[in-house]
Amino acid sequence: MSRNAWIIFVVICVTVLGGLIFVSRQEKVEVGDIKTHQIVKPSASNGNIGDHVFGSSEGKVVLVEYGDFQCPACKSAHPILQEIKEEYKDDLTFIFRNNPITQIHPNAKVAAAVAEAAGLQGKYWEMHDILYEQQNTWANSTIDERQSLLINLAEEIEVPDIDQLKTDMSSKEINDKINFDLTLGRKDNVSGTPTIFLNGERVESNIWADLVKFKELIEKTIG
Repeated sequence: MSRNAWIIFVVICVTVLGGLIFVSRQEKVEVGDIKTHQIVKPSASNGNIGDHVFGSSEGKVVLVEYGDFQCPACKSAHPILQEIKEEYKDDLTFIFRNNPITQIHPNAKVAAAVAEAAGLQGKYWEMHDILYEQQNTWANSTIDERQSLLINLAEEIEVPDIDQLKTDMSSKEINDKINFDLTLGRKDNVSGTPTIFLNGERVESNIWADLVKFKELIEKTIG
């Protein structure tokens, strides 16, 4: 390689590396001051990203789930959490945060994106629920199939503007929200899904998977 060619090669490498560093810095999310066991409200400091909340916004207890829409265990937990949410909604704040594990669930992030996009049109919880309830219809779909299957679900829950939904699914706003949730999960040492916290304390699977035990824990915490 000539001296000039070598210089050009080095310049290209430095430029590419600089670009990667810039992108990495751009995608970096700061959550150091955020209390993960409380509702995260939109603010300028966090890019106006906030939590999805079900039930009382001032509940005596705060239940946080880090979930993956393609995760079979999350699907199993869904009906249990549904009953908990409904029964204790006057005293309980339920927060769902995205934690797609794309290494083993390649459709999980797209599913999170369609839920977030539906949320922009006031249909977050409807989309959240149907993704779990009909997980078998889309979870193992190919890249070519998955969007149309997810859009079918959005139409089923009557998202008002499907064209806007498609646009929003690939938007920076949605991507930032998912990355924000993932960063909160890392702060909470989330390594698998579902991971559930009650007032900041991790609820083990032998508790949340048993509705009777889970209710006992909720009632004890409510006091």
